[in-house]
Amino acid sequence: MKKNIIITGGSGRFGEHLKKIKIYHELFFPNKKELDILKPKSIESYLNAKKANIVIHLAGLSRPMNIHNNEIEKSINLNIIGTANVTKICSKKNIKLIYFSTNYVYPGTKGNYSELDPLLPINNYAWSKLGGEASVQLYKNSLILRICMTEKPFVHKKAFANVKSSFLYHDDVSKILFKLLNKKGIINIGGKTKYIYDFAKTNNPDVKKIFLKKNMNLGIPFDASLNIKKLKRIINSK
Repeated sequence: MKKNIIITGGSGRFGEHLKKIKIYHELFFPNKKELDILKPKSIESYLNAKKANIVIHLAGLSRPMNIHNNEIEKSINLNIIGTANVTKICSKKNIKLIYFSTNYVYPGTKGNYSELDPLLPINNYAWSKLGGEASVQLYKNSLILRICMTEKPFVHKKAFANVKSSFLYHDDVSKILFKLLNKKGIINIGGKTKYIYDFAKTNNPDVKKIFLKKNMNLGIPFDASLNIKKLKRIINSK
């Protein structure tokens, strides 16, 4: 059955990839004037007008990371209160909600984190995303995606050679996303566990090797890699 899917924050980096995807469903990418996540009436009005069946909630505050330390009110408003507003309206209208969270909600010490592992964010950005998760968890017609993704090619000039992650590129995640529309609960989305430098080097040969030290206080976990067995089972069953 054809669905009307609303994508908040569709003007961002990942949203641009979704706009290129050709699928059976109808996708809508409202701008902030059309759908303001800080104004519940704006959310409800837009979802009513488009007869929404699913909301994919991307809108929020991400980069630069230090903005979540320097402007905590903005971080709280956009990532926690905004997500709570979207959740409340979806609950009121019984609209499926898919929320983009981050692998940084895990402690980032041992790696290979499954969806059932304890959570302990390492930085304010991750705390704000976990705050968003808290409201989404209350609504059972929802799916939380804990995602580790980045742009292609790797955008930074330097990459850590002693930090493990499970990066996937935006275009790879966009292909996976629409296979999960009917799922609920929590799913980790990422790629193979690699040191970030090794991952970056595959498509950016000029990237320089650097090392993370414990006293750097950058809010970067040494190993936030994901266990993606659940995702693989779902994809392989299609």
